[in-house]
Amino acid sequence: MANWTWELRSRDGGMNGLEFALALTAGGFSRVLVHAAPAHLRVHVRADDGTTVARGEPDRDGDYSPITLLELAGGELRRAEIWPDESHLGLPVLLPGGEVGVLTAWEHAPDRSWWRWSVEFSNHVGRPADWQPEGQHLQR
Repeated sequence: MANWTWELRSRDGGMNGLEFALALTAGGFSRVLVHAAPAHLRVHVRADDGTTVARGEPDRDGDYSPITLLELAGGELRRAEIWPDESHLGLPVLLPGGEVGVLTAWEHAPDRSWWRWSVEFSNHVGRPADWQPEGQHLQR
């Protein structure tokens, strides 16, 4: 499976918006997390060959959360502001600027006044498609 490039732009600012993240993941993820996502977002996901996997303008609907869940369904994008739980561990996290890690832990206060989380980063020279370190837990 080919790698995917995730282009995330804030639609707040400038005629074409402002780049938020240009991130590379392995392909095939139906869900990704985004840290500190802009309220007005434009997303374009492309395969290595330039083919569009999904695109959309999923805006925040509701209160801010430090983590946004983007779900791909039939070329469409859905967005939800979430407080991660065990079901989100192993998902890629797209960070502002484009770095990508994998969520390995999350906890927060019941009143959401604080949160603590861990993200694992790994990489490979040459960025072979669909690579992951042995033993890494990923969800697709």
